[in-house]
Amino acid sequence: MNFKEAKQHKKESLENADDTVLNLFHVVITPANTDESAKFIEDFLKSPESFDDESCQEYCSDGEYEVVSFKKDTESN
Repeated sequence: MNFKEAKQHKKESLENADDTVLNLFHVVITPANTDESAKFIEDFLKSPESFDDESCQEYCSDGEYEVVSFKKDTESN
């Protein structure tokens, strides 16, 4: 999906998620390309607070995105 579609999909996902999901998982827009997505997530995990939805665009070479969720690191909380 393109970035605009991914942003809408993320918004809908967050609206439909319960508090437990929101507290335990990151929900982010990433490049659809697996290698680009892996690099984005690796960098995101180093400093999640410094990333916003637009940050993923710097990692994407083809304009295709997806919305993914993955467990937050709760060891530091």
